[in-house]
Amino acid sequence: MKKFSWLLILIILIGCSKQKKPLIGDTNFQRQQNALFKDASKSPLKKKDREKFEALDFFKYDSTFLVNAYLKRTPDTKFFNMKTTTDRVTKERVYGVLTFNISGQTYNLNVYQGEENMQKEGKEDYLFLPFLDATNGESTYGGGRYIDLKIPKGDSMVVDFNSAYNPYCVYNEKFSCPIVPRVNYLPIKIEAGVKMYAKN
Repeated sequence: MKKFSWLLILIILIGCSKQKKPLIGDTNFQRQQNALFKDASKSPLKKKDREKFEALDFFKYDSTFLVNAYLKRTPDTKFFNMKTTTDRVTKERVYGVLTFNISGQTYNLNVYQGEENMQKEGKEDYLFLPFLDATNGESTYGGGRYIDLKIPKGDSMVVDFNSAYNPYCVYNEKFSCPIVPRVNYLPIKIEAGVKMYAKN
């Protein structure tokens, strides 16, 4: 009887281990994103899409798009209403201008700070980097992508375009997503980060 009990436990354990698939992704960011999208309590996907979800489609990691940027702070900028995909607006200000090089060319992007985040515990140092580039509408979402950053101590910071992600409204129209300001357009193909979402 004891031998039978151990055999039953072993069969159950083997069955469970077969059902749990390892997370897909070449980098920590990719694995974290896929884990988030599978998590019913956090996923932006609709229930029917989440049930069929396997993994997001990413560009292959490319160190070309891991850049050291110079941050020129703009402390006197006022908050403005950043439009979103719904009637809601979000109060943002230009925290500073990032200057960086990709393949020998210099580019600038505004980085934003949200008024609401400044009041939230744990979000006080959050910066928002929305951008458009020449892949939009082809291999990436037409409305651009986002990168999350933190206020650095000095005037330099690392920007990893390999961690660029889609606005949540790409996956579910119930989300209200900030519209990327046209000033943040990069006239090159940023083939890094999350690609266009294709429903199964």
